[in-house]
Amino acid sequence: MKCSDINIRDPFIVLKDGIFYMYGTRAVRFGNQTGGFDVYTSSDLETWSDPIPCFDSEKYGLNRAVNWAPEVHEYRGSYYMFATFTQESGLKGTCVLKSDSLTGPFAPHGDILLTPAEWECLDGTLYVSPDGVPYLVFCHEHMQIIDGTICCMELSDDLTHPAGEPTLLFKASDCPYADAYPMNGTDHYVTDGPFMYRSKTGEQFMIWSSFIKGAYVELIARFAGGKLCTEFEHMPPLYTKDGGHGMVFHTTDGRLFFTFHSPNASGHEHPCFIEIKDNGDMLQAE
Repeated sequence: MKCSDINIRDPFIVLKDGIFYMYGTRAVRFGNQTGGFDVYTSSDLETWSDPIPCFDSEKYGLNRAVNWAPEVHEYRGSYYMFATFTQESGLKGTCVLKSDSLTGPFAPHGDILLTPAEWECLDGTLYVSPDGVPYLVFCHEHMQIIDGTICCMELSDDLTHPAGEPTLLFKASDCPYADAYPMNGTDHYVTDGPFMYRSKTGEQFMIWSSFIKGAYVELIARFAGGKLCTEFEHMPPLYTKDGGHGMVFHTTDGRLFFTFHSPNASGHEHPCFIEIKDNGDMLQAE
């Protein structure tokens, strides 16, 4: 399969032993009641395997509505998937799943739901601090609070449950580059898809998505002191051509790539890849 044949949102890449593993949201019905997630494999980022089912959300009662944004992180010898599901309450939240294989099957891990049960949350990502402490970085969604936020929360060492209360990092409207997204006569500000990246000089970046002039975009925040904290600056956007909810990864030869879905139109999304530069104090699209 080629990327043009793959209809997913929110692509996420893991490189292991020369093989790229790509996860994403099944884009049919905008990821609603899709029954779980697949993984695709490739040796060159161009030709991909057929989808390999890696999580069955119906089996675990998690196919109520959204099945969104699976991320897979290797941590202490196992693989952990962080993904968004609709809970029994009707609110969305980030859940944690576990497998000993990148192709799954993944199964619920610990308390499963990591984000606050009374919040509408999505797009949780794992961040491990320089001293080895795991955190969940996630969005408190604009659908509940109008001005979406990105928060962080310490996790237990085994990733089974929260080990602290959420800390607000920033609101979408705090970013001078993000525009309001009108919904039902109200100006909303969107936060989507945070992903943490440490540069070659130790700078700590977060890429995240919002909207500029109606287009889905990828934005960057740079944190002070090379670690996740409440002191940061918003940098110029990384990508503004109707694509986002991305992440960055290295290839076997050390090149740095940014993957994202585009266009941001239901039924037409595909994974895209562009090479970017790590300038130490800045990430720059080629």
